[in-house]
Amino acid sequence: IIGYLLVGTDNTARQAAEVERARLDQVLRDKNADLELARAAADKANLAKSEFLSSMSHELRSPLNAILGFAQLIESGDPLPTPTQRASIEQILRAGWYLLELINEVLDLALIESGRLSLSRETVALPELLQDCQTLIEPLALKKEIHLYFPQLAKPCFVGADRTRLKQVMINLLSNAIKYNRQGGRVDVTCSEPTGGRVRIGVQDTGEGLSTEKISQLFQPFNRLGKEDSEEEGTGIGLVVSKRLIEQMEGTIGVISTVGNGSMFWIELALMGPPQLDDSGTEMLLSHTIRVNATGERVRTLLYVEDNRANMELVEQLIARRPDIQLFGAEDAIRGIALAREHLPDVILLDINLPGISGLQALKILHDDPATTHIPVLALSANAMPRDIERGLAAGFLRYLTKPIRVVDFMVGLDNALELAQQRRLAGLGRQPFDVS
Repeated sequence: IIGYLLVGTDNTARQAAEVERARLDQVLRDKNADLELARAAADKANLAKSEFLSSMSHELRSPLNAILGFAQLIESGDPLPTPTQRASIEQILRAGWYLLELINEVLDLALIESGRLSLSRETVALPELLQDCQTLIEPLALKKEIHLYFPQLAKPCFVGADRTRLKQVMINLLSNAIKYNRQGGRVDVTCSEPTGGRVRIGVQDTGEGLSTEKISQLFQPFNRLGKEDSEEEGTGIGLVVSKRLIEQMEGTIGVISTVGNGSMFWIELALMGPPQLDDSGTEMLLSHTIRVNATGERVRTLLYVEDNRANMELVEQLIARRPDIQLFGAEDAIRGIALAREHLPDVILLDINLPGISGLQALKILHDDPATTHIPVLALSANAMPRDIERGLAAGFLRYLTKPIRVVDFMVGLDNALELAQQRRLAGLGRQPFDVS
């Protein structure tokens, strides 16, 4: 009897355990389903945010393109503006470039916060990067009468980083060191190896220095540490973006400062070995250094496909300064493709957002057509998010120029495309373009 009762008790306990296990399994399945739905909703929200940021960037940059473009034209036009007019133009340009900087930094911060910013980790030659930074920052230092000192590295030094973003961080640190320095001060850039496998890059200034309280507030968005009413323009976002970028490159950033004795901002990154170049890479590098002089026997042609009339007029005025180039245009991609096939221009300048089919679709059609595949195509677009630029270059644009137009960059990109067109023509690729007059 006792054995029978014990068996019955075991069965009852086993059945209760199985029921409880089944209940827990169902609860777990329900939780997993809820988590999957939540993740899908988050992914959808991130995608919507990314699309919104891209759209906002385009909408803000389009009017800025006209403002800054025409202001640059007036500044360097003939006849030259009067001193009073020049002062007004300088105010327009200063405010416009500042607004563009603010747009860029806000978008960068939003991309980082949403986890949508992608970096291209590569082996970066530190001496070359610092030389580029010195060239870019010297005009600001001269204007502020600040003495710059960069290190002369005795041996090659390579770090693992995104080259473009690392340069962005360094320019931000150098700009701050110059802007918030004392009159006639100095900025020293240093390199050292504090620990094995790491390199520290320091930017030391001779400014006012920072208190402990201000150091604790350094990496807060839009906090300019009491400099809001100073003459120096700033967004209060640069250091925040710099910190997030360095952390995504698996580095660290910090500051050492004493009130009255200046500040030293530093970043640490992983040291890397020199990159290995194969024969094909060397051959490609040499092919890009070939320069072919223009013969001057004919006017070269540029086809610009753009549906915004103000942008078209701006480029028309820019090209009017180039007697060696003849411009003709189209307001949509279908018409642009037809003109490209008919006239075979030397270079095509293509907007991305076009009625009908997009610039990316038009580029594919041009590349797939044997008659036009040899023509270098430049992108000129207000879609200036990093992923937009990456997608454009991956699609086959020779260069991806962004709006607002920087006149110098525009002319350099155009000259590069014309040189490539000349090389291809001498190599027997394509045929001579028709006269479009």
